[in-house]
Amino acid sequence: MSRIAVIGAGITGVTTAYALAEQGLHVTVLERGRYPAMETSFANGGQLSACNAEVWNSWGTVLKGLKWMFRPDAPLLMSPWPSWHKYSWLAEFVANIPNYEANTLRTVELAIRGREYMFEVARREKIAFDHERRGILHVFRNEAEFAKAERVNTILNRAGLDRHAVTSEEIRWIEPACPAHFYGGFFTPSDSSGDIHKFTVGLAEACKRRGVRFVQEAEVQMLTHHGGRVEICYRPTETRRDAQREVIEAEGVVICAGVASRNFAAMLGDRVNIYPVKGYSITVHLDGEQSQAAAPWVSLLDESVKIVTSRLGADRFRVAGTAEFNGENRDIRAERIRPLVRWVERLFPDVSTECIVPWAGLRPMMPDMLPRVGPGSKSGVFYNTGHGHLGWTLCAATAQIVAAQVAETFQRPLANVA
Repeated sequence: MSRIAVIGAGITGVTTAYALAEQGLHVTVLERGRYPAMETSFANGGQLSACNAEVWNSWGTVLKGLKWMFRPDAPLLMSPWPSWHKYSWLAEFVANIPNYEANTLRTVELAIRGREYMFEVARREKIAFDHERRGILHVFRNEAEFAKAERVNTILNRAGLDRHAVTSEEIRWIEPACPAHFYGGFFTPSDSSGDIHKFTVGLAEACKRRGVRFVQEAEVQMLTHHGGRVEICYRPTETRRDAQREVIEAEGVVICAGVASRNFAAMLGDRVNIYPVKGYSITVHLDGEQSQAAAPWVSLLDESVKIVTSRLGADRFRVAGTAEFNGENRDIRAERIRPLVRWVERLFPDVSTECIVPWAGLRPMMPDMLPRVGPGSKSGVFYNTGHGHLGWTLCAATAQIVAAQVAETFQRPLANVA
């Protein structure tokens, strides 16, 4: 049986491991954390959102970044601190502006393809993750925002997504908790939301039942390709100082390591130009009947401030947003959390913000906004990484794609691949 290593136990790595196990491959997952899904897959916005698949490559995004550069609470914050990686990445981002429409279409198609497979896996493995299939409501505060969204909606519809315009009155009918001042919106009934951490942990348990081995607290230090095999050298993290450095030799490896994928790719002679784009969230604990009644159940996306929400069961409300270009920095900054809290207080004044849990994670983003999926330059090396702000939305589709490629390489019969 072919031995395949997966590096990374976030949502993409665990979904990839599951898809590989379905192909009959022997899979080992290496993760530097003590548990799966403790970094970028821990507390994101919670949306499974084909409706948010528009790529960011546009002159409008560039101009907003320049305008907001010195505003600490800006939805898009670009640190001016010089960095060759950051500015070279931005140059490639700008170079991909002509590919905006084609890349948006491709992203929507991936999102739609992966959605039903993910739901089927959750049903099959009985994974409970506060899943709400109530759609996603994209709201706009003025006519100019709405008009731009109409143009985007044409592209999304062309890709096969059912997303349609709704009036201010219809917004209140879809989600009665919404305030009345929105100009209009777009509703995607097939989108949904849930707790990414619960889903990933549940899927990891399902992987173990299928024979997948997880090696946690394993800091991968070196990847070496020789003789058609990949040698993976790792050491235990600081909590296991007594353990010895270990080596795994695999026939193939799939890199699903988020922002660390760039360094691993370089070890294997590949260029995967991922940049870490930090996002923030707060989890509002709805302690009391008033807060629970006042918080929305339908997942929201407020365009003007780039904030998304998800209801996680009766007693939690996730609010997330912002994009910060500031290198591999995981600090939770008060001036970035404050706008999320204020947004809740202004739009949902009966929701108590007395008990909130702040969080920040690094989105692994490619300059063309498309994930890197497929083989590397050396035999047996594959990538499934760089999903940006749509990791949960896209990972089921990309996991199927890469698992099929790995299975074909090692002459395994293909299964469950559309």
